[in-house]
Amino acid sequence: MDSSQGSTMTSAAAAAKVDVSVVDLLPVYVKELIAGGAAGAFSKTAVAPLERIKIILQTRTEGFKSLGILQSLRKLWQHEGFFGFYKGNGASVLRIVPYAALHFMTYEQYRCWILNNHSSFISGPFVDLLAGSAAGGTAVLCTYPLDLARTKLAYQVNSPGRLSSGLRMFSPQPAYTGIGDVFKKVYMEGGIRSLYRGVGPTLIGILPYAGLKFYIYEDLKARVPEEYQKSVVLRLSCGALAGLFGQTLTYPLDVVRRQMQVQNQQSLNHPGAPLIRGTVQGLSFILHTQGWRQLFAGLSLNYVKVVPSVAIGFTAYDMMKTLLRVPPRAKSSAPSAA
Repeated sequence: MDSSQGSTMTSAAAAAKVDVSVVDLLPVYVKELIAGGAAGAFSKTAVAPLERIKIILQTRTEGFKSLGILQSLRKLWQHEGFFGFYKGNGASVLRIVPYAALHFMTYEQYRCWILNNHSSFISGPFVDLLAGSAAGGTAVLCTYPLDLARTKLAYQVNSPGRLSSGLRMFSPQPAYTGIGDVFKKVYMEGGIRSLYRGVGPTLIGILPYAGLKFYIYEDLKARVPEEYQKSVVLRLSCGALAGLFGQTLTYPLDVVRRQMQVQNQQSLNHPGAPLIRGTVQGLSFILHTQGWRQLFAGLSLNYVKVVPSVAIGFTAYDMMKTLLRVPPRAKSSAPSAA
C-alpha cells in the first residue's frame, strides 16, 4: 500500500469517527426528544384535514351540524379552499412537536425508573401501561394551551367571498388571526386558568389512552418473531391497532374537552346557554341535551384518522431512534415486554 492510499484511508476513518461522535455525544434523552418530535410532526401533518373535520363535527359548528364527513369536506373546500383543511395545523404541529417529544422521552424515562425501582412487583406490559399513562399526563400539562389554540382556530369557518380577511364567519364568533392572538384574547378572558379550560377531561382521557396505546403497541410487537420486529409494515400495523383500541375507550372524553374549549365562542350565538364546568357534568349535559350519539360524533372519522396517525407516529419514532443510534431499551422481566 502506498502512502497516498494510506493517507486516504486515514482521512476517511477520521471523517467517520467525527460523524459518529457528533451523534453519540448527544445524551440519550435528547435523542429521544428529537425522535419523538419528528414522529409527532410527521403523523399530525399527514392527517390534518381529517383532524379539522373531526373538530368541526365534535363542536357542532354552525352550518355543519347535520352534515356527514364527505359533505363536510366538500363544504369546507367550497368555503376555504385547500388551505382550509390545514387551518390550525400550525398550532397543532407547534403543539405536537414538544408534546410528542415529551411523551416519548418521558415514557422511556418513566419506564426505566419503574424497572430500576419497582420491578419486583410491576413487570411485563404493565410497565408500558403505567409509563405510558404518566408520560401522557406530563406531556398534556406542558403543552395544553397549544391544543386549546388549535381547537379555537379549527372551529372557525370563513364565509365564502372573504377568504383573504378571515374575519367574516357563519356566526358572530370572535375572529382569531393566529396562535398568538388566541393566547392574548383567551388570557384576557380569565388569565392562566382560561388557557387550561378543558384540561380535566383531557387528563382523565389521556391517562388510560396513552397507557393503553403503549401497552398494546409493545405487547403486539413482542408477540412477533424477533427477525420481523424491525419491519415497517409490522410497526404500522401494531401502531394502528394500538390507536384504534385506545381511542375507542376514551373518545367521549375528547368530545367533552372540545366543547369546553369552544363554549365561550358558542355562547355568543346562544346567550344564556348552560356551560360545561367539569368532566362528569359535561358528559351528563351532552347526553341529555345533544343525545348519546354526540358523545361519539366524528368517531368514524377518528378511526380513519387515528390508524395512520398513530401508526406513522410509532413507526417514525422507531426509525428515528435507529438513525440516532439510541441504545436498545432495557427489557422487563416478563417475556411480553418489547
